[in-house]
Amino acid sequence: MFEAIGFLAIKLGVIPSDFSYAGLKDKKAITYQTMVVRKVTPERLKNIEKEIEKKRMNVFNIRSVNDSLRLGQLKGNHFDIVIRNLKKQINDSTNLRERISEAIENVKKKGFVNYYGPQRFGKGRKVHTDQIGLALLKNEMAKAIKLFLTPEDLDDPVNRAKKYYRQTEDAKGTLSLMPEFKVRERALLEALHRFGMTEEGCIQAWFSLPHSMRIFYIHAYTSKIWNEAVSYRLATYGARVVEGDLVCLDEDVDDENFPNSKVHLVTEEEGSADTYAIHQVVLPILGYNIQYPKNKVGQWYHDILSSDGLQTCRFKVPALKLNVPGCYRQILKHPRNLSYQLIEDHDIDVKMKDPHLDEVALSLLISFDLDSSCYATVCLKEIMKHDV
Repeated sequence: MFEAIGFLAIKLGVIPSDFSYAGLKDKKAITYQTMVVRKVTPERLKNIEKEIEKKRMNVFNIRSVNDSLRLGQLKGNHFDIVIRNLKKQINDSTNLRERISEAIENVKKKGFVNYYGPQRFGKGRKVHTDQIGLALLKNEMAKAIKLFLTPEDLDDPVNRAKKYYRQTEDAKGTLSLMPEFKVRERALLEALHRFGMTEEGCIQAWFSLPHSMRIFYIHAYTSKIWNEAVSYRLATYGARVVEGDLVCLDEDVDDENFPNSKVHLVTEEEGSADTYAIHQVVLPILGYNIQYPKNKVGQWYHDILSSDGLQTCRFKVPALKLNVPGCYRQILKHPRNLSYQLIEDHDIDVKMKDPHLDEVALSLLISFDLDSSCYATVCLKEIMKHDV
C-alpha cells in the first residue's frame, strides 16, 4: 500500500504525507479503499489513470471532498476469501464437509480471540516492526534506523543495498543501490545523506516518513504487547470474568476508540455473581491515558514494561511529534454476515494421490465482515485450526 502511495505521489507531484486513509491494507490481496489526496484536482487524477493501470491499480469514484481521512475512521472491512485444496487433519475420521460446517458454526457462535495478525509486525525474520517501535519509544533514533535498514539473509537488490549500508553507513552509496520502488527506504536514506547520521539527522530521517508511518511502528510494539497480554489473561483466568478485569459497558462498540468512562473495573461481588460475560472484557493497548486491570494481568503489564525498559515511559515522542494515548480492545470478536460455499475442483489431478483428500478436491469460498482493526487471518486460523 505504501509503495502504491509513493508511486501515486510521484505521478501527481505531491508527497506521500498528502495522502490520508482510514486503514492499512494487506499486501497479498486485491484490496479496495477510500483515500483522500490534498492539492490535487479530480481532473489531474483522471489524467494519470492509464499510467496507474500499468501498475495494476485502478482509481474509482474520483471527486472533491472537504476533509482528509484519519486512521480508524471506518466501521470495518468486508472479506471474500478462497481457501483451495482443503484437507482434513491426518487422524480425523469425520467427513470433510461436516468438519468445515462445524468449524464455521463454532466461530459464528463463540467468536475468536481478537489477536493482531502477523502482518502487523512485518515478515522480516531478523527485525520485526515492533522492535523499531520500541526503539522509537525509548528515543533511540539511530538504533531505530539501523533496525529499519537491517538486511535479511536474502540475495536480492534490496537486501544487497541494506548490507552495503550496514558495512559502510554510506547513505549516498546505499541510495544508488536501493530500488526505486522502496519508497520508505529511499526517503530515509535521502534524509540521512542530507543531514548525516547524527541525532538530529536521524530525527530528520524519521520525519521524511509520513506521520501514519512513524506511528505505525509504535503501534506494532503496543500490538505485540496486547497479543501477549490476551494470551496471559486467557491462560490465567480462562473464560470467566473475574475481579479486577476491565469490561466495556457499551454493547455497540465496533472499534478501539471508546473513552475511559465506558470502561468499568469488575468488583469482587460482580466477579462472584458472574455479572459480565467474557465478550465484554477488554484489555488496554499501551498509552498514557489508560487504566490497567487490577489483578494478575495488571501486574503482568507492569512487569513487561519494566523488562523492556519502559517503566518511566510517558508514551510521547516529542522529537517525532508522536503521542500515544492508548485505548482498549475487546479480547473476543465475532465475524458478521458470515456465509460460505463449498466448490468442487473437478479439474485437479492430485486428488487421487492423497489418501486424506475426499474423492473430489474442495475449495471453500467464505465471506464475512469484521470490525475495524480485526484480522481476517486470525479469524481463518480459528476456523482452520491451522496457521494461515
